[in-house]
Amino acid sequence: MNVTIWPGKLAGTIVPPSSKSQGHRYVIAAALAAGESVIGNLSFSEDIEATLRCMAALGAIVERQTDGVILRGGPCPGEIPVLDCGESGSTLRFLIPVALALAGGGIFRGRGRLMQRPQEPYFAIFREKGIAFSAEGDTLTIKGRLTPDVYELPGNVSSQFITGLMYALPLLDGDSEIRLTSPLESAGYIEMTREALRRFGVRTEERKTGWFVPGNQTYRPENVQVEADYSQAAFFAAARGMGHNLQIMGLDASSCQGDRIILDYEKELDGTGTVELDVRNCPDLVPALAARAAVRAGEITRIGGAGRLRIKESDRLAAVTDVLRAMGAEVTEEPEGLTIRGRAELVGGVAVDSWNDHRIAMMAAVAAMSCKAPVTVTGAQCVRKSYPGFWDDLKRLGAVLEVSE
Repeated sequence: MNVTIWPGKLAGTIVPPSSKSQGHRYVIAAALAAGESVIGNLSFSEDIEATLRCMAALGAIVERQTDGVILRGGPCPGEIPVLDCGESGSTLRFLIPVALALAGGGIFRGRGRLMQRPQEPYFAIFREKGIAFSAEGDTLTIKGRLTPDVYELPGNVSSQFITGLMYALPLLDGDSEIRLTSPLESAGYIEMTREALRRFGVRTEERKTGWFVPGNQTYRPENVQVEADYSQAAFFAAARGMGHNLQIMGLDASSCQGDRIILDYEKELDGTGTVELDVRNCPDLVPALAARAAVRAGEITRIGGAGRLRIKESDRLAAVTDVLRAMGAEVTEEPEGLTIRGRAELVGGVAVDSWNDHRIAMMAAVAAMSCKAPVTVTGAQCVRKSYPGFWDDLKRLGAVLEVSE
């Protein structure tokens, strides 16, 4: 699917979709509980669909509602389950330890770049604990059992590995510890995990070097509402900073989402002078921040701490650079970030590839509104991964766009 966007102004009120990060966490916790849980305001993005599908394969009963799901935990199947993770890194990394704890392993399947994304922090643990694993093409097979123990992980890689263990270790028949071997990044995501666990009756204890996780715990059913997503709101915050008359509603001011910092960064980018943004704890904000920075006329924005973006759905630092340069922006790609010298407007008049990355497609759409000529985004259906209604919402806010197959 291709979408052509004409220059123009957006106006109106937008309520972002629910947080994909929190949605994953609530779905997994609810599916591990013995009893009925209701999750409201759950957006059925492709990634959330992957987690629902995998939890069903692990024995949960999923009943869809208009605005969410009813989940009931159930017994795991007798054989090692096949878990289709789609392109969802969260689904894969969260559920690898869970499948080991519940079913003695799993056959994980993925699409796109998913199985190219690093799993070495888990593999190091598996080698140490005697858990068998093999990777071939788009399939990862793991067989073995987690046992109560100390689990060491680096803190400067994806927090998803820590989250996966936090969900699985409480199910074991003894106490465990997650010990960090390097300083923690993306702390907000870990706090989101611990908040979800608390909601469903599971306890973790913070220690100097990581977390103590008591065993023999039981997930308790709960009724919850998923918050609106700051990472999706970031694109509308960027548009607002570019002169569009937008009100962003429904965000929780007390949220533990790390991407909440977009509101602070938006204010910084509204000022003059060089702006330095460290995104170690909020790397998903980079495409939205880059779009905004591209039209800070005459001002420089430096975005650092973004090296992990090279192993997302695309190499996001390369993708941001490629797409924004094609539209006329002045962007310098660096090993761990970007330097952007803003211009009053961009040229446009081009077709740009989405790189099969939902956040790149949304960045291109927002930047296109500040171009002199229309921009066509190819592969635009990739927004379904996190925000299926993005193009409809953009049109409702006044964007002039044309969809073609």
